[in-house]
Amino acid sequence: MLFLYNIVIQITGLTLNFIALFNSKIKLFVSGRKNVFDILEEKIKPSDKTIWFHAASLGEYEQGLPVIERIKEKYPSHKIVVTFFSPSGYEVRKNNAVANVTVYLPLDTKKNAQQFLELVHPDMVFFIKYEYWLNYLNELYKRKTPTYLISGIFREKQMFFKWYGDFYRKALDSFSYFFVQNEGSKKLLQQLGKTNVAVSGDTRFDRVAAILEKDNTLDYISKFKNNTLTVVVGSSWPKDEALLLDFINSNTLNIKFIIAPHNIKSDQIEQLKNSITKKTVLFSEKQDKNLGDYDVFIIDTVGILTKIYSYADIAFVGGGFGNPGVHNLLEPATFGVPIIIGPNYSHFAEAIALVNMGGCISVSDKTELNDAFKDLISDASFRSEKGHICSTFVSMNKGATTMILKNILNDTI
Repeated sequence: MLFLYNIVIQITGLTLNFIALFNSKIKLFVSGRKNVFDILEEKIKPSDKTIWFHAASLGEYEQGLPVIERIKEKYPSHKIVVTFFSPSGYEVRKNNAVANVTVYLPLDTKKNAQQFLELVHPDMVFFIKYEYWLNYLNELYKRKTPTYLISGIFREKQMFFKWYGDFYRKALDSFSYFFVQNEGSKKLLQQLGKTNVAVSGDTRFDRVAAILEKDNTLDYISKFKNNTLTVVVGSSWPKDEALLLDFINSNTLNIKFIIAPHNIKSDQIEQLKNSITKKTVLFSEKQDKNLGDYDVFIIDTVGILTKIYSYADIAFVGGGFGNPGVHNLLEPATFGVPIIIGPNYSHFAEAIALVNMGGCISVSDKTELNDAFKDLISDASFRSEKGHICSTFVSMNKGATTMILKNILNDTI
């Protein structure tokens, strides 16, 4: 089966090279990997001590950031290496300040895994949440490198738990310890005979809680808001926007809207702007504008949504009308903002919890969306109550990073 896996990886690499000719995102995926080994050879000396963190994409990087920062503090003489699988993670965080080296992870061939680990020679390795690359894990096992999964999630549908998944199950032997988010994941691993597992919770709670201690001021958002009730629409997709536009365009109340689309391609941004009948300004054209005169602010850039949520009175988090589902709820939640989402959230434990607790409202269509907005806008105490549920939820679930570090330090010192 491992032989077939390696054939599939090789075919995938060839296929992606072809698709890259026509797809800009895949082009980044392919071209970004061409010089990885040269970069590693340049930035990491054989005498350097290193610790390697792997994140699939941006969300996993943000999830692992509290652990990366703490490990960096505990091991100041080590170089921190961060790898990404997806362009949507690497392109946004390639210039992050926490890592000494940030690169794409080369495709999971045996040769790539061996060469990568020869160059990086990590003392410890952390995989964040998921992504189980068999050749990398097998090489780490051979080298007896301490390897940890943090904020892990396991589900019965994964290959580990299928009758034909023996070669995948074997790769789990590479992990020194599993830090998982919930009891369900722990029980699934225990069914495989894994005792080196602990429920630590989700490190994202630590990350978003720490946001409150930072300066979240954005002068241009303050000027736009102008002490007016403001709805922030975060990480929206066209399906979300199609439902939102009716409410925005028909609104007669003194409300402002900030929309931060998930995709900021210029043609889609222009289409969104042209669909709005209210006075609208783009982030890219805000210079020399009296922002307080506008009703809608479209954020056609990345990296500032977290701070924007601090100005929200109500948040709509996108993705819930498509697959795989809703985006990050914890950022608005940490600021005590009541949240509205679409119906597709069953894969996200925090969304399920917040809906059940009442801090988040799930809507299935335009009528339910409009009703949710009207209830939150018209009743300040109702809005405050739901926001308080959200901030309390974040506060109560902190501590995963401390638990992980305590265990790892006991293991390695």
